[in-house]
Formats: sequence, C-alpha cells, structure tokens
Amino acid sequence: MVKKIKASRFATMIAALVLASGLFVSNARAAAPGAVTMTVTAVGKKDMSPPIVTKDDVQLYLNKERTQVADWKHGGKLYLAVLIDDSLDGGIANQWGDLKSFFDAQPDTTYISVAYARNGTAMLAQDFTNDHELAAKALRIPLGGGGAFSSPYLALLDLMKRWPSSADRRSILLLSSGIDYFRGGFDLRSPDLDSTISRAQKQNINVWTIYAPDAGHRGRGFFIVNRAQSNLSELSDETGAESFYLGTAAPVTLKPYFDELSMHLSNQYLLTFKASGGAKGRFERVRLSTELPHVEFMAASQAFLPAVK
Repeated sequence: MVKKIKASRFATMIAALVLASGLFVSNARAAAPGAVTMTVTAVGKKDMSPPIVTKDDVQLYLNKERTQVADWKHGGKLYLAVLIDDSLDGGIANQWGDLKSFFDAQPDTTYISVAYARNGTAMLAQDFTNDHELAAKALRIPLGGGGAFSSPYLALLDLMKRWPSSADRRSILLLSSGIDYFRGGFDLRSPDLDSTISRAQKQNINVWTIYAPDAGHRGRGFFIVNRAQSNLSELSDETGAESFYLGTAAPVTLKPYFDELSMHLSNQYLLTFKASGGAKGRFERVRLSTELPHVEFMAASQAFLPAVK
C-alpha cells in the first residue's frame, strides 16, 4: 500500500511539472521516411463552402514539376493554438464573447489551447483540450503594457519549438498588432519573420492572424501599423492561412473573421507526397491547382523535404 501511494504521488508530481513548464500534450506520430504531409484548405467562390475535393481533383507541382499525390484525406483531428498578444489594448476583451462562441462551434475533434505572448515567450494558460468551455475560461483581458511589449514573432517561435511533432492538422490563431517592439526598429520587415515562417512550414502549421491595435502610443502611427499588417499578412500567406484586418483601427466585431475561419478549418485536407531532401533536407516551392470550377487552394508556399539517409 505504501509503495502504491508513493508511486501515485510521484506520478502527480511529474504531471504538475509538465503543466508548469508549458509543454503541449499531443499524440506524436512519426511520418514515413521520405513522406511529406501538408495541410491544404479548399476555398469556394466568394468564400462560399466548396464542394468535396477528391485526390483525382488535385494537381501538385514541386518546383514546377508535376508530382504524384500519394494520399489525400479530409482533415480529422485539429490542434488549434490561440495566441493572444498581451500588448493588445484591453478593449479587445469585449470581443471574447464571439471568440468563446467560435470555440463552442468547433467539433469535438478540435483541441484548443490558449496562450499569451509576453516578453518574447508564449505563456500557456490552457493546454490542448476538446472541452471548449474549459478553453474559453482561459481568456482574460490582455495586460496592455509593462513587459508585454516585445515581439509576437519570437513568441510564435517559442510556441512552435515546444510543440511536439504530429501527423494531425495544426493551426495557430494569432491576435496581435504585428508590431515587433524588440527587434523591429524601423525596418519594413521584422528580422524574425523569415525564421518564423520557415519553422511553421517545416512543422506544417498554418498561422492565421487577426490584427488588433496594441496599447502603446507607437502603435498608433499609420506607417508602423501598415508595415506590421503587411508582416502579419505575409506570415499567413506563406504558411497557407489567411490574415484578417480592416483598416488600422480596432475592428467593430471579430465575428465575421471567426465565421470565415470556421469555414476554412472545416474544409481542410491532408496531402501527402514522397520526396527526398537529400542528406540534410531542404525547402522546395509548392503549387497546387484543380480543374474543379470555382475552387482554389490555400497552402504553404514551401514544403520541407526531410533528409533521407
């Protein structure tokens, strides 16, 4: 009996340490050697829901060369990490009712986590769970100042580095001004944007972004906001996702964005093809097309071909 109690206490301590360190829990499954899997979103005409897309409807080009699609299946399980920039103006919390409704509308196969971007790190508030009501309880008013003014791109990198590999769909929803206070300066692009995009592509993570103004005075300048929105847009485009914003002011409502995002997430597919990345692995440009009328694809601009020894 004493041994059982000690073992139970030890297991409890380990579980507590895992949660405290902010590690994500997922069912990691290694991909087959030489296999590359990408998440592809089918988009219908005028953002209407597209028809079902089959493997025979898809043409895949790797560096302009037609490549055979090994597998194509409708997305099942989804891990969706919601990362909220803690530098945002506190008024954004008035939109949390719509965000909670978005959580509630997701199927049981969607596992949601909530984290806050602060000081270049992703502070985990709720680990992945398909209890969407529990995930909604992790939402709070952003701090809006102090140590929160850092870099959303460093926080994204921190989040992705701690995310175990998985063969399931993975997405990040970033709510941020896109302003890099840490290393952005007056450059047109954040110096950490390229590395953030490359890691997302390598890990097959779609990064959806929603612009919202932060609480700093610097974030009110038109040119700074315009550059920041351009960075957010490039981040989403290059990772096979979409960026949502309307002007430089706070959106009146985020509901249309969440509705569109829900439609995109429900029309995703996992595409698998075989390719060799040589001895070290490499990125290759990818293009997808279809002859189905009024259907387009959103996918990462590059795929990482793993090293094959």
